[in-house]
Amino acid sequence: MYSVALFVPRTFRGFCCFSVVSRNLCSRTLNGDDVENGFWRIEDFLNESWKSSNVEHNQEEKISTLYDSCSSAGNFSARKSFVDEVRSDASKILEILSQDGPGFDAKPLLSDLGVRVSGLLVREVLFGILKTVNYVNKNRCAKLGYKFFVWSGEQENYQHTPNVYHMMIKIFAETEEFKAMWRLVDEMTEKGYPATARTFNILICTCGGAGLARKVVERFIKSKTFNYRPFRHSFNAILHSLLTLNQYKLIEWVYQQMLVEGHSPDVVTYNIIMCAKFRLGKLDHFHRLLDEMGRSGFSPDFHTFNILLHVLGKGDKPLAALKLLNHMKEVGIDPSVLHFTTLIDGLSRAGNLDACQYFFDEMIKHGCVPDVVCYTVMITGYVVSGQLDKAQEIFAKMIEKGQLPNVFTYNSMIRGLCMVRKFDEAWLMLKEMESKGCNPNFLVYTTLVGYLRNAGRLSEAHEVIKHMVEKGQYTHLLSKIKRYRRC
Repeated sequence: MYSVALFVPRTFRGFCCFSVVSRNLCSRTLNGDDVENGFWRIEDFLNESWKSSNVEHNQEEKISTLYDSCSSAGNFSARKSFVDEVRSDASKILEILSQDGPGFDAKPLLSDLGVRVSGLLVREVLFGILKTVNYVNKNRCAKLGYKFFVWSGEQENYQHTPNVYHMMIKIFAETEEFKAMWRLVDEMTEKGYPATARTFNILICTCGGAGLARKVVERFIKSKTFNYRPFRHSFNAILHSLLTLNQYKLIEWVYQQMLVEGHSPDVVTYNIIMCAKFRLGKLDHFHRLLDEMGRSGFSPDFHTFNILLHVLGKGDKPLAALKLLNHMKEVGIDPSVLHFTTLIDGLSRAGNLDACQYFFDEMIKHGCVPDVVCYTVMITGYVVSGQLDKAQEIFAKMIEKGQLPNVFTYNSMIRGLCMVRKFDEAWLMLKEMESKGCNPNFLVYTTLVGYLRNAGRLSEAHEVIKHMVEKGQYTHLLSKIKRYRRC
């Protein structure tokens, strides 16, 4: 990856020439992002590579992962004992909170438990409440969550962390207690906790539906404390956060505010803005930004090339993409499995499966080992094109090479089987993924149910729904799946 310091005039001329060439090679029209028949595609997953590898992890929603990492470290027995104790204490607390109501005060009983309050325990309890939120009980969940939040914050030798505040803010967001949510944000900042990308993301997701997203952005632009690492100023932090939330029009507005306030864009800025322009179908703006980036003395980095490969792929420009891959090697950036996968996904969307197979083979020849995402892109492409045999061949090869299918891989295969009315095999594949520890998501269930209903096999569709309920999965979405129809 080039640095600005190494960007000598010769390289600069090369990049300007390259950007002009890429402008001519890229398609001037943007293929629609609608998914064929509601079919899930891999592009949203690939977008993560465009956003930054330094995303703040949502620790609150990955409690089990945290437990696993603790257990795998030294002093296994002591750590396991601590984790088990936290889980046990959290269950007791949730049981007491569930009894709360008129004439019942949970706080004395919580105090009588004598539990050791820690950040891990508080997050576990709040996460347990968050998981139960639905339309009927949302007010009760908000009250119980805040009651426990206040009680735990009053305990000796314990102080709420930013992650705990985020979890409580998330509960208020999910329960539509917006005023309480903003009061908690104010309390958090008054106590000196930094407003991070996590804070921003929760608020944007919550307020976006209410048409208040721009007000949230304006507030954070004016904030002097919002400066999320590794970005050098708050504008890049905000742009990065908006990209993770697919808020492309807001990205354009923030970028203009950034320029008005005298901040110069860097490579990160250009990558985000170009991605937004591409998503909005403004390819003329995209190409102008690419030229401007070169004139400003910035060389394309890992992510810039990834964006360009996707543009070329969706424009069905395999020869131009090949030239770009060779150019990457010339400037010292070896194409990775991510670059090849991004290109293959774009070509798949353009319907050029022959080119997809060519670059898949070339990737392997160059020593890049396909991962589960790459295999899933190939499988999805063949399923969409009606080539189930090829999809099954790739699926078998993937397992042979030691790559474990994920939920998206299985969903593609199940859909492919349903498309050719092999419902028994699709049902078996659903059970297979469960037996291998891969929990079906809601889309897997709706895929199978929708195709069964369209085929008039209503009793079998009901069996799938019954199976989902027995597994304790997505019961809060039961009414939705009962109305679901596959187009």
